[in-house]
Amino acid sequence: MNSVDVCILIPTLNEAATIGQVIEDFKKEGFFNILVIDGNSKDDTSQIAEAEGAKVIIQTGKGKGQAVIQAFRLIDSPYVVMVDGDGTYLAREAPSLLEPFQEGRADHVIGNRLENYSPGAFTKLNLMGNRLINIFFGIAYGVNLKDILSGYRAFTLESLKELELNKTGFEIETEISVECILKKQRVLEVPITYLPRNKEGATKLRPLKDGFRIGSTIYRLAKVHNPMFYFGIIGSFFILAGLISGVFVISQWFQGVTRVQLSVLTALFTIFGLQMFIFGILSDLIVTLNRQIINLIQEKNKHGK
Repeated sequence: MNSVDVCILIPTLNEAATIGQVIEDFKKEGFFNILVIDGNSKDDTSQIAEAEGAKVIIQTGKGKGQAVIQAFRLIDSPYVVMVDGDGTYLAREAPSLLEPFQEGRADHVIGNRLENYSPGAFTKLNLMGNRLINIFFGIAYGVNLKDILSGYRAFTLESLKELELNKTGFEIETEISVECILKKQRVLEVPITYLPRNKEGATKLRPLKDGFRIGSTIYRLAKVHNPMFYFGIIGSFFILAGLISGVFVISQWFQGVTRVQLSVLTALFTIFGLQMFIFGILSDLIVTLNRQIINLIQEKNKHGK
């Protein structure tokens, strides 16, 4: 693999404190095809990036996800490395992300930060949130990935062009991971180093709000991959509500008090919950049948050629 075949994509927003060093580090590693897509920074991010020799494009919308989607449409290099501009990743580890492509082992490579992070790189809340989100993702999609939120990733051009992305915020990494699974791409993780943010650069991540949005993205997208999981959570919620209210109704009945309206509500909760499980089973059967038909068509087309 020649370094000219690799585009280094850096989405930025107010990263003047670090973007120059990030670009310089990648140039030292032999990567000169560097694309910075800047989200209308209020500091000198774009000017510094241009001075360092990077190609700079000003984002037309808002949010990291929109920036990534816009950049993906412009890139035509055979390989792409996406990295944050905050100086938390090491340029010298880019070859580790590209190596699986040379060996034909992957279509998309994720840098796993949780294998080797420096003290102070994560707050306790962020670390716990990352681990919970990865567990949730694994349950929903049946794939054991350790760090789906990593901002250090590599793609082949073919895998990148297959992705159908819509999320405009910090959910973009999650959506990329989901899309790769849905498109049956070979996803591989490699351990990387994760450093603390520069003190002069404030984080844009809002742990609770963005964490909820990431979790809801995993859940919503699961309905086309694992409908039993999607409907099962809804069904479990209503059955649990019916169980709680049912226990109260029975305890009141033993005390000689009849709760007619609550009894009806309990029955409705339970019936609706069971219906959700039935919907999940039927949807799962439909999805499985659809996958089998698609696989059969692909096999016939392959042999037809």
